[in-house]
Amino acid sequence: MAVADILPMRGRIAKVVEHPALRIAIPLVIVVIAIFVLHKLAAHVKWVDVKADLAAASPLTLLAAAGFMAMSFLGIALYDLLAVRAVASRHLPAYIPAATGAAGYAVSGLLGVSYLTGTAVRYRVYSAFGLDLGTITGVVAVSWSGFLSGLAIVLGGLLALHPAGLGAVLPISPAVETGAGLALLGTLGGYLLWVATGARVLTIGGFALSLPRLPIALALTAAGVLDISGAALTLYILLPADAAVNLSFFFTIFFGAVCLGILSHSPGGLGVFEATIIAGLGATGRADVLAALVLYRVIYTILPFAIAAIGLGTVAGLAQRQKLSGAAQVLWRGAKPLVPMFAAGIAMLAGVLLVISGNLPATGTRLGVLREILPLSFVEASHLAGSIAGLFLIVLARGLYRKLHRAWVLAMLMMAVGLVASLLKGLDWKESLSMLVALAILGLLRPAFYRAESASALRLDGRWLISVTALLAALFWIGLFAHSHVPYRDDLWWQFTWHGDASRFLRASLAGAIILAAIALNALLGSRQARRRPEPIPDAVRRLVGQSTDTEACIALMGDKAFLVADDESAFIAYADTGRSLIAKGDPVGDAQAARKLIWKFRELADRQGKRCAFYSVSTTYLPSYLDLGLSALKIGEVARVDLRGFTLGGSGKKGLRQARGRAGREGYAFEVIAADGLAGIMAELRQISDAWLEHKQGEEKGFALGAFDEAYIANFDVAILRDPGGRITAFANLFKGAELHELSLDLMRYRPDGPGFAMDALFAELMLWGAAQGYHWFSLGAAPFSGIENRQLAPVWNRIGGFVYEHGEHFYNFEGLRAFKEKFDPVWSPNYLVCPGGFAAPRILYEVNVLISGGLRGLLK
Repeated sequence: MAVADILPMRGRIAKVVEHPALRIAIPLVIVVIAIFVLHKLAAHVKWVDVKADLAAASPLTLLAAAGFMAMSFLGIALYDLLAVRAVASRHLPAYIPAATGAAGYAVSGLLGVSYLTGTAVRYRVYSAFGLDLGTITGVVAVSWSGFLSGLAIVLGGLLALHPAGLGAVLPISPAVETGAGLALLGTLGGYLLWVATGARVLTIGGFALSLPRLPIALALTAAGVLDISGAALTLYILLPADAAVNLSFFFTIFFGAVCLGILSHSPGGLGVFEATIIAGLGATGRADVLAALVLYRVIYTILPFAIAAIGLGTVAGLAQRQKLSGAAQVLWRGAKPLVPMFAAGIAMLAGVLLVISGNLPATGTRLGVLREILPLSFVEASHLAGSIAGLFLIVLARGLYRKLHRAWVLAMLMMAVGLVASLLKGLDWKESLSMLVALAILGLLRPAFYRAESASALRLDGRWLISVTALLAALFWIGLFAHSHVPYRDDLWWQFTWHGDASRFLRASLAGAIILAAIALNALLGSRQARRRPEPIPDAVRRLVGQSTDTEACIALMGDKAFLVADDESAFIAYADTGRSLIAKGDPVGDAQAARKLIWKFRELADRQGKRCAFYSVSTTYLPSYLDLGLSALKIGEVARVDLRGFTLGGSGKKGLRQARGRAGREGYAFEVIAADGLAGIMAELRQISDAWLEHKQGEEKGFALGAFDEAYIANFDVAILRDPGGRITAFANLFKGAELHELSLDLMRYRPDGPGFAMDALFAELMLWGAAQGYHWFSLGAAPFSGIENRQLAPVWNRIGGFVYEHGEHFYNFEGLRAFKEKFDPVWSPNYLVCPGGFAAPRILYEVNVLISGGLRGLLK
């Protein structure tokens, strides 16, 4: 596990700190404190001294630091290589997991956004090679064992062999320090001995994880030593000899700085990491330590990312020219899922370079050359344009991560602006060359950005907003530090001179703050993504519903859905747009071959819009097609269908229905089915009954998967009614009728609250007998949620959750009672599925379905 992957524990922390305000406040507080501390610690350091120390860095020292960086990344690559061999049954070429581990850490270490960790990288790559979520989770967990083992042996060895290490700066006796080191080494030895004696399975919260055997466990420990030692020694060798004489204490401070940097959400922990190192080592006021930290950033963060990005761009260019074969083709297959992440990193790195360049003083000799060529106004405008372009590139990183085409276009434009501005503001050819390389790589990655989502490419969600704000705060501090020798005066804002670097920095910072505030306000006010409004029901949809043998197709006539119709109008998919997901209701309706093509078309439509794709309440008919999309099928219950051939009300289970029907007959109640074209005369009375029923139930009309009383909707169906002796309608139900008398079902079933208690049972009994008399084959009783889901120790997580809800959710909904009622009719049960992306998307999709059906939690509770 890479050093910056130390905190998937962030998930645990997030559970403790669930309130959204706290999730935002904690990283921001860490950043503010770190920037304040960093400012105080570096108050007596001058930028010119830091530049001098950077220039004086020994080439041999830089080469040694690069060697330690390579050692660390070798360990990171070995984590995945060994973990995949231990966990995955599917064979992968060795270079795929090795490259995934190293390249994934390179991009996640740079971006630093909370969910762009090595775990996300692994999921994208390994899922492309057919590994499921459970296997990928196992790979991550086994990798973690290597990191923890390496940490135990490194820290344990340092504490045990250098008992005066921490004691030199902390009130700890050598005996305690030695004991702590031996305890860590003993724990590691016990773990290795345990896995050496046989296959071991670690059970946590009822979930089983197979631990690696001894050879792989030892190899993972060695990889951990390489990773941890290499990462820490990269900085250690760059520091002045007198700054970190105590190796044990340095390692402790180093890992503390890494952890705080990750918690801050700042990309790469910028600012927070530096403040912790300086404070921990007591290096206040030392320009050489600041210079070492700058070099560490370049060598351990920027250099690996640049190497990986250039490699990815080269492979992408060769792939476009179709010059890849063999191993290179397989490598590109694994690299393609990482393209959006690397593009986001390229944009962010280019933006950081432009902003830092705008915050630092310009080189005097180059300005002297420009002075002979351009007017001052050009230089001032170029400086401001370069800084603003850098800010936009940092913001556009999220749009590139989401594969938005407009984000790619804007990023290319901003890099071009930055390239020109770099030359016009100070003849900075190195910066311009960097922009040119970034432009070339991003241009080669063009095919990955195809989404034409309606949302703005500049919109940030909460986590990205925190990350960008923290990064810009750290960059602003760099500007303050570089101009700390300039006393602040109000007239600095209006000072336009060739050597007015501080004035240009202040104006650019103010412009950036205003732009970022506008972007943040836009994100807060427009946090919900645009939803597609339901459209008029096409004639082809009405025709196909009438031809469908499945009664569930009738819900498409609700008027609350959009439609994807085949070009030849032989099939359609009815769906809702939640802003984040496109959720289809049920299977496609119509010709099977056209339906399979529509499923892919629907998936592509969602992908172009940057939204999830899901199919709610589907059968097994098109399950292979759904799985071919890379989606997961989760059982959400079972549907009950009663065979009406020879159906009677005989049997003990139907006693209540028999009695209700008999009593209704004795008291003069009459059953009748009114055709759709004859509803005009009773529609007002039906509305009155429905309104009274809703008020009595203290509920609200539903939608999406359930019908609601709307005159235009009800007018599509025949309606079964029960009249009292006076001719007044007591109860009614609109009927879903399948073609060819295949299936009959009902949708809304409502009654007068002041009517007799037997009315609904009587209507239900009469309806089933009527359907049998008409020659219908099946009567659908609808779904029993969470029914038929196995809750066993080795079952998938979703099955265990669903089984638990079914068994213990009676306080909220009578799941078992609903199934028991339907079981009285001796139905045929068929599974009902939710098909959606794997991982943690399922709970989100289910919540969005609940919003569509009930109007959110409030509607569900009512």
